[in-house]
Amino acid sequence: MEPRKLEERLAAAQKTIAVLMRRVEGKVASGETAFAVLEQNVALERVVAEKTRLLVAQRQELQEALTNLRKAQSELMQAQKLESVGRLASGIAHEINTPIQFVNDSITFTRDSFGDLAGLVDKYRQLRAAAAAGHVDPRALTELDEAEAAADLDYLMENIPKALERSVEGLGRVATLVRSMKEFAHPEQKQKAPADLNRAIASTLTIARNEYKYVADIETDYGELPPVPCHIGELNQVFLNLIVNAAHAIESAIHGTDRRGLIRVETRREDDLVRVSISDSGTGIPEEIRNRIFDPFFTTKDVGRGTGQGLAIARSVVVDKHAGTLTFDSELGRGTTFHVRLGVE
Repeated sequence: MEPRKLEERLAAAQKTIAVLMRRVEGKVASGETAFAVLEQNVALERVVAEKTRLLVAQRQELQEALTNLRKAQSELMQAQKLESVGRLASGIAHEINTPIQFVNDSITFTRDSFGDLAGLVDKYRQLRAAAAAGHVDPRALTELDEAEAAADLDYLMENIPKALERSVEGLGRVATLVRSMKEFAHPEQKQKAPADLNRAIASTLTIARNEYKYVADIETDYGELPPVPCHIGELNQVFLNLIVNAAHAIESAIHGTDRRGLIRVETRREDDLVRVSISDSGTGIPEEIRNRIFDPFFTTKDVGRGTGQGLAIARSVVVDKHAGTLTFDSELGRGTTFHVRLGVE
């Protein structure tokens, strides 16, 4: 039975009990006999007992329905998170593959260069041995000069450090991606725990880079925030949904042009709240659909690009689970800004 129908039945039962109570009170006031009043009391007690039994049963049904609803909501959120991870997987693979490729190229160059340097070192050792024996053959110096020229020693001395630096940089990018993925996929916790929202947003921007790097630049303005008690894994999903939506809005706005858009992320403390604002320079939200964007399954995206669950789940996480607010400002042709506000205590 639906929760609304159960509530209507509970209200009707309570109304019936109230009517019977008023009837008995009226009869007592009119001076009816004690026996008549007793009969009314017995009847009332029977009705109350039956209604109480029904109320208990209906309350149990309502509790079961609420449990099932929460379970379905949790499963839906998990499915949406898996969908997001699946959508990002190819982009993340590309983001990892690029630095791995130039790490491989740099290591290959360094390995080949080592062979040339090893030949030079061998010539230097022969020359040192001859010098120690007190007899340096002029031909040894000529061979050494030829070996340095063949190895292009100046080129190697200039480019081997650069190759190693590129390798370090590439491995650093891979480490950042892996760390960001680990932080994004934060294991769910039953209790809220203090979290650094600035760091969470930075990690989410890292793993979502392939979603926006071809269409938009990122501008961040992180304010000083206190640790926020929250379910950080679920908030990561909220930030991801808002960033991906911003990228898609910009992509629609610049389609067919060579322009790039801008996604701006700003965090601030506002008294006993923290605010996370994510803006895009997209097309804006039409006035006639603004009251529907948080509805489940509502989407304006093309088939295959959106399920209509992202903003609905984001609102559920922020409002229902964290007692916060999720609002937006939008201007047609200029873009949209979503604001997430959460309590710090």
